[in-house]
Amino acid sequence: MTTPAAVIVDAAAYAQAVEDAVKASAAYYSGGTSVLDDDSYDRLVRGIAAWEAAHPDEVLPDSPTGKVAGGAVEGDVPHTVAMLSLDNVFSPEEFTAWTASVARRIGRDVARFSVEPKLDGLAIAARYTRGRLSQLITRGDGTAGEDVSHAIGTIEGLPGELAEPVTVEVRGEVLMTTAQFEHANEIRTAHGGQPFANPRNAAAGTLRAKERAYTVPMTFFGYGLLPLPDTESTLATRLAEFAHSDLMGQAVALGVNTTASTAVPGITADTAEEVLTRVKEIAALRAELPFGIDGIVVKADLAADQEAAGSGSRAPRWAIAYKLPAVEKITRLLEVEWNVGRTGIIAPRAVLEPVEIDGSTITYATLHNPADITRRDLRLGDHVMVHRAGDVIPRIEAPVAHLRTGEEQPIAFPEVCPRCGADIDSSEQRWRCVNGRNCHLVASLSYAAGRDQLDIEGLGHTRVVQLVEAGLVTDLADLFALTREQLLDLERMGETSTDNLLAALAKTKEQPLSRVLCALGIRGTGRSMSRRIARYFATMDNLRAADAETIQQVEGIGTEKAPSIVAELAELAPLIDKLVAAGVNMTEPGATPPTAADSEADTDAAADAQGAEAEGGPLAGMTVVVTGAMTGPLETLSRNQMNELVERAGGRSSSSVSKKTTLVVAGEGAGSKRAKAESLGVRIADPDEFAAMVADYLN
Repeated sequence: MTTPAAVIVDAAAYAQAVEDAVKASAAYYSGGTSVLDDDSYDRLVRGIAAWEAAHPDEVLPDSPTGKVAGGAVEGDVPHTVAMLSLDNVFSPEEFTAWTASVARRIGRDVARFSVEPKLDGLAIAARYTRGRLSQLITRGDGTAGEDVSHAIGTIEGLPGELAEPVTVEVRGEVLMTTAQFEHANEIRTAHGGQPFANPRNAAAGTLRAKERAYTVPMTFFGYGLLPLPDTESTLATRLAEFAHSDLMGQAVALGVNTTASTAVPGITADTAEEVLTRVKEIAALRAELPFGIDGIVVKADLAADQEAAGSGSRAPRWAIAYKLPAVEKITRLLEVEWNVGRTGIIAPRAVLEPVEIDGSTITYATLHNPADITRRDLRLGDHVMVHRAGDVIPRIEAPVAHLRTGEEQPIAFPEVCPRCGADIDSSEQRWRCVNGRNCHLVASLSYAAGRDQLDIEGLGHTRVVQLVEAGLVTDLADLFALTREQLLDLERMGETSTDNLLAALAKTKEQPLSRVLCALGIRGTGRSMSRRIARYFATMDNLRAADAETIQQVEGIGTEKAPSIVAELAELAPLIDKLVAAGVNMTEPGATPPTAADSEADTDAAADAQGAEAEGGPLAGMTVVVTGAMTGPLETLSRNQMNELVERAGGRSSSSVSKKTTLVVAGEGAGSKRAKAESLGVRIADPDEFAAMVADYLN
């Protein structure tokens, strides 16, 4: 979708737009403190360009449309070769028009394209002298940049010494990964500073900081390699003749980090259609990447094509940035709501001034917990950077501190449970009502009765409310003590519906341990984790007897989660005892209890043992990911039932695609996971093909 241009109605509005854009660009490139988010800046510049196209005699000399980096602040270290910006396109139609313009310029179609993700960081040039990193320079205004060599040694992926003693310049992007950004804000706020608004701002500010009392890591991805004036003549000649894709291969050989090691490596494409296919693939993977991207860079790959196309004063004519819809916008934090979940967790939720991100209107965002609010120093009325990518729940990155007016107000934390008025247990980061699951009993029971938990047919939300309000049910176990007479006394409960519910409850007692665990809603576990725990321990007695160290043998349970699970099981002991007394099954069919040798095995070995419960099944030894909507024989199965089917057939179910994935079952509407499987060369099966593979295990 093309980013619409800002509407500029007259010369005065045009002059103001140029001034706003230049100020925003200078702030963005010098310290990451622009008053405009990326999408707003793009709209403004497109509006400026549209005005200038209609009024070519009124173009102002300060206009960002003709300057590298939109008119960023000039540096004091000259670039040996201009470090240009890229022009943008926002749609397949605009991209196709660009390829046609390049073809006209060079007199033929481009022989081959290179396609790489456009990393959302800060461009730098890293100069190596006889293989040793000697100088780091920012882009600046394209002709000269700022010396930031003080940052040498703090940037991962940019080695202090190359694999060969060559004199070259490596160009690329410095950024912070999601993990590095979170770490940077923790360190920064611990030292009394304001949190960074987003990873790019963090990288820009950190790269230039010279006298901080702390350092935080950043990451470099190379996208260019060129000779310096004193580069050996043979190497200089070779580099000048290399295709871009070959240059990237040379950079990797020298030890420089590139996108080749990521889920979105640079590739070459022979046609515009192949490029657009790759654009879709990278866009589908965007939400899962551990670093930010804001588009895809497409270049004529061959040096001859680049030379024939040439460059303008601002951007090369042989390269373009295909911009993706913005995933970050600045809006205002209006208030904070405090909601109580089914386990008694008190969760804050941000209420936002509505803002459109990637085609969706966002009015709420997650705030995690009170400690997160304090750490980010959020205040009511703050301008905040909101992030949303794909189906990810919108989150607030941080306040945009330089936009504060002084009228912002502190966020009030609840003193008692906002649902029942009981005391709050604030001993952990996630606050909890002291009444726990009983605070929101209806939600807890509705969850337990759900399709992917105990699957109690006829026990919907309305019926649960009725049972709780009548005083017949005070916990999950009470459901199994209900009598026919009690149910018949309720409104809208006739003999047929009563008998059906009692039959469903009787059937529920036979559900496997994995579903019982899931129904209990142990914090830190879900459907997949409940299945792994049940397969590993086989019985509830084995699980309850396990200490934290033993529970860590289950794949995916670490040193923080294990003690929490032990504590939760102890808290649930009375309820579990009642369920046992009611005749609810507490074993996992087909699972084998762990032996002493299993307890001593490492986590990977334990995971292998768990994955072999259906020894000899068609999926034995396979890790399977299910994505998209199932059809055919699998159409009625929920995602949880599909994962159970995978495990009955001897496989191991997983929710994410990686190099360890053996098979991806891709149904209708499969998106990023299918794209990632294709990029990794993982086998893909459609629902009908998979159903045939596991036909003997379908119920």
